[in-house]
Amino acid sequence: MSDIPRVALVTGGSRGIGRAVAERLARDGFAVYLTYVSRPEEAEKTVAAIVAAGGQAKAFQLDSADSEAIAAFFANEIKDKVSLEVLVNNAGITRDGPLIRMKDEDFDKVLAVNLRGCFLFLREAAKIMMRQRQGRIINMSSVNGQTGNAFQASYSAAKAGLIGLTKSSAQELAVRGILVNAVAPGYVDTEMTAVLPEEVTKKFTEAVPLKRPATPAEVAAAVSFLAGPDSTYITGQVLAVNGGLYM
Repeated sequence: MSDIPRVALVTGGSRGIGRAVAERLARDGFAVYLTYVSRPEEAEKTVAAIVAAGGQAKAFQLDSADSEAIAAFFANEIKDKVSLEVLVNNAGITRDGPLIRMKDEDFDKVLAVNLRGCFLFLREAAKIMMRQRQGRIINMSSVNGQTGNAFQASYSAAKAGLIGLTKSSAQELAVRGILVNAVAPGYVDTEMTAVLPEEVTKKFTEAVPLKRPATPAEVAAAVSFLAGPDSTYITGQVLAVNGGLYM
């Protein structure tokens, strides 16, 4: 059984925080399976970077809102083929705008990917980890799930719901040796935030006590800790990586 790969599955692992998490877990010794929806070239760049650094990685195109595709992925690529050690639920989207003008379909889509999608991956991973009697599940929430944020009703609701899912799942799965935690980043320097106007970036930075955004690598370090050997008595927790933005 020792030749079976120890896999860390990272959803939305091709860019930004997801890529940093994938690269960090590969350095930690896991074979990384990462999912993406669009821009396959970015997923291949992440895989290539991991392999060039001596790690193992594979990329899979998979929609986090597609329950049938997720079930098929676990049946075809995970079950009885690898040892699924870690699941990082990172995939997420935004459809921001004023609450009173937010479209039903935009609200539903954000919850479908950011919350329901995490549940779908968590459910399939838990089935496998329960048989193994061990595993780590790490859900990527947000400071917005703790404090809320204007013009992000759908995103904040999904990320708050993810905290509830984390705490409930942790209680249910602990008896099988599965630890479930969440990481809640604040303002992070990514491709997504790089396009913000300078005045918005300045406002965000000034609101952070440390007076700078986090790097994706700093968020990945928190995930690495929760996936590693020094967090064996931590479950049902939300680890904030926000520079003191929410104390």
